[in-house]
Amino acid sequence: MAKTLCLVMGQINPLVGDVAGNVEKIIQSAEQAKAELKADLIVFPELTLTGYPPEDLLLRPELLRRVEAGLMTLKQNIRGIAVVVGHPSGQADELYNTASVIIDGEYRANYYKQYLPNYSVFDEKRYFVKGDRPTVFEYKGVQFGLTICEDIWFTAPASQAADEGAEVLLNLNASPYRQGKCHTREVEVAQRVAETGLAIVYVNLVGGQDELVFDGGSFALSHNGQKVALAPVWQSALHPVQIAKDQTGKVTVTGELTAKPEELAMIYQGLLVGLRDYIKKNHFPSVVIGLSGGIDSALTLALAVDAIGAENVKTVMMPSQYTAQISLDDAKDMAGRLAVAHSEISIDSLFAEFKNSLADEFIGTNVDTSEENIQARCRGVLLMAISNKTGAMVLSTGNKSEMAVGYSTLYGDMAGGYSPLKDVYKTLVYRLAEYRNTLSEVIPTRIITRPPSAELADDQSDQDSLPPYEVLDALLEQYIAQDLSYDEMVAIGGEPEMINKVICLVDRNEYKRRQAPPGIRITERAFGRDRRYPITSGYAIHSKIE
Repeated sequence: MAKTLCLVMGQINPLVGDVAGNVEKIIQSAEQAKAELKADLIVFPELTLTGYPPEDLLLRPELLRRVEAGLMTLKQNIRGIAVVVGHPSGQADELYNTASVIIDGEYRANYYKQYLPNYSVFDEKRYFVKGDRPTVFEYKGVQFGLTICEDIWFTAPASQAADEGAEVLLNLNASPYRQGKCHTREVEVAQRVAETGLAIVYVNLVGGQDELVFDGGSFALSHNGQKVALAPVWQSALHPVQIAKDQTGKVTVTGELTAKPEELAMIYQGLLVGLRDYIKKNHFPSVVIGLSGGIDSALTLALAVDAIGAENVKTVMMPSQYTAQISLDDAKDMAGRLAVAHSEISIDSLFAEFKNSLADEFIGTNVDTSEENIQARCRGVLLMAISNKTGAMVLSTGNKSEMAVGYSTLYGDMAGGYSPLKDVYKTLVYRLAEYRNTLSEVIPTRIITRPPSAELADDQSDQDSLPPYEVLDALLEQYIAQDLSYDEMVAIGGEPEMINKVICLVDRNEYKRRQAPPGIRITERAFGRDRRYPITSGYAIHSKIE
């Protein structure tokens, strides 16, 4: 007769730096798993005690003392269920990214992460030294191997565990979301199964942390590579996996598969979770949005209401002489559909006063973007004043296409504490707006269908300054994400003059992006932690820049 062990994937949402709070979540989750699921073992994500990524908090000795105290609390308070938990261990000059097994008040095993990612958004070599050996522990007749996150992307750690007698491999993760990442993870883990013959349980973090957002989606693969368990995405979950071992020593792994959302739903929910957690974890009571009647602010409003509720969102329409009546109407219509507090504050008198004050300075010059930017900055001042008075955080509404080429105003429409669409290309903004309307039609159709405009001058259109967004976004993807050169982009078939213009705009506006609010990373190459270019540079990215 086979013996069955219940393992629970403890997919939780820790708060970086809040060791005591994270320890309490671990204890509560372990007790719940034991009481409700009859769990024998619960596995938590990478660096559970500190949250991920703790960044330079790891350089503070006090954090490490809190971690030690937290581990002692776990040992003293959890009984009757084995716990696998991630945490830093060691001293500042020899710190390990560690997974520990705690059973009835005692350490049963420790594992030190062997592969330390140091690319993209990861900086683990700044903080940790790497381990060099496998860890296998026995629990209730099953031999478990341990690995941590990046280890599973390489052959050696899993193979070492198999060579040491592991029958099931546990992989603790803090794997941030980006488009297509869920499938990529499963393909890579399946490769480790094929190499070792081990069943693998992959436990991932969930929740938002500054620019990163973690989708959860913890899963288990059987020894033949079949996905047998999948936890929900974008929510905390205690998801059980049944591990059985028969008299012949054969180990089988079974569980339940939750439904995975399609691509647009995944992206929208990721933006929602990232925004919600940034607001809540930083204790902002509410948000305020400059609602223009355009697509970007409309999608930002929908996200904000879905994230924290209409009662915690305020919108302000700030028209000028260039604002179309349909913009006023559509903004008011959308605010009404979502039942948020909405007001209108004209900037005409403010704009006139600025021009009057600057009249002597501007003598002999023509009207240009200087006057346009003054309007944007009038709006920024109003929004920040409301923020200061009420405590509401201003949400910036710019998208990735605009940020890439500098189609934005410092201290104007770039003002704000967080930018939900910072890594969302304009073409994707439209797709997400249409997706949101399939749930309930909160964005007026005209906002989606009318040509985009900053409305800072008469008869202005985005396409007066930029190529069509379908063209622009394709070029930006080639240059930013794929690192293609001018010559390579031309070879693909682009228009040389347009490619040159786009590259020049991207390169010249790094100084603006450095001053932009943080925003949610959803692509392979986001501005911020992902892409670190110097502002001051004599290096010409391609030979056509003069």
